Amino acid sequence: MSADETTTVTGAPTPADGTPSGTTVQETPTTAAEAVEAAAAQAAPESAEAKQVARDLSFVEGRVGVPKPDAILTVDGVQRRFGGMTAVDVDHLEVQRGAITALIGPNGAGKTTLFNLLTGFDQPNQGQWQFDGRSIAGKSGAAVARAGMVRTFQLTKALNRLTVLQNMLLAQPKHPGERFWLSWLPFTWAAQERAATEKALEILARFKLDTKKDDFAGSLSGGQRKLLEMARALMTDPTMIMLDEPMAGVNPALVQSLLGHVQALRDEGMTVLFVEHDMHAVRHISDWVVVMAEGRVVAEGPPETVMQDQAVVDAYLGAHHDTDLGDDSLLDPAVLARLEAEDKGQTEREERKR
Repeated sequence: MSADETTTVTGAPTPADGTPSGTTVQETPTTAAEAVEAAAAQAAPESAEAKQVARDLSFVEGRVGVPKPDAILTVDGVQRRFGGMTAVDVDHLEVQRGAITALIGPNGAGKTTLFNLLTGFDQPNQGQWQFDGRSIAGKSGAAVARAGMVRTFQLTKALNRLTVLQNMLLAQPKHPGERFWLSWLPFTWAAQERAATEKALEILARFKLDTKKDDFAGSLSGGQRKLLEMARALMTDPTMIMLDEPMAGVNPALVQSLLGHVQALRDEGMTVLFVEHDMHAVRHISDWVVVMAEGRVVAEGPPETVMQDQAVVDAYLGAHHDTDLGDDSLLDPAVLARLEAEDKGQTEREERKR
């Protein structure tokens, strides 16, 4: 990424009230961990509502399937099987309204598959889930987005041969110009088009992408595409946004900006559920952490405590990660005897050759 691009996108986000933050980035972070710590240090003060959410969750017991004080998303008995393999098997999960919830787990744990199920990009073998009091199980991705729950993707879905502004305008819901007959009558939708353009430019300015509005989306860096996806999601005025690995493959200079934007969304009252492998990011910005392994939820709790949970350690490192590999007690006696015999035979053959 060029120096000009870095200047365009770095810096702390503007607070929700629109006043300048007064924070200046003095030095570009060199690692993702440094970027996360810098974002935490420079984040705008949390709103009273966001602090209240954190206080409420601090009194919630850290256990799998625990009820939340004000759940916006409730999942019950969702399973997704591919042949003989069960990719997702979630008995009960609740996501707190107005909080940042991190969904973590090793590769292959079923996190993205669960995202696909909840947002209508895949269908489960069984299960139900409710969003904001309404069932959205079996709904299409478009219907889920209209209900107020939108998502981004691990691999960005920007339309490369359209400009940044055109990508934004495509997300504007209920545009009358999309109807075949009205599309021939510009005077019926010209006002809405101007309003949508103004809204898109405001959001792009918030993400420091307004200077790129006329550039093709394919010319953006990986981090800028992540910002564009997040900005495009906001065009739908969502109640909840789901981010699939927003920090993956992002230059450390942009991690700080992405984290700041995620926190700003929460401070404005939006619910955020995100998948992430960067534990520094999870620890600094999450109000609650959900851990998946082998398709199941194995732990839940505040970030400062769930990282110490033995189920979390086992999920990432293996159940016997702290066991001496020389401990023969892990082996069945018959297997151990066979291995010893094979080793003895190999040693005798080598001695005869000498």
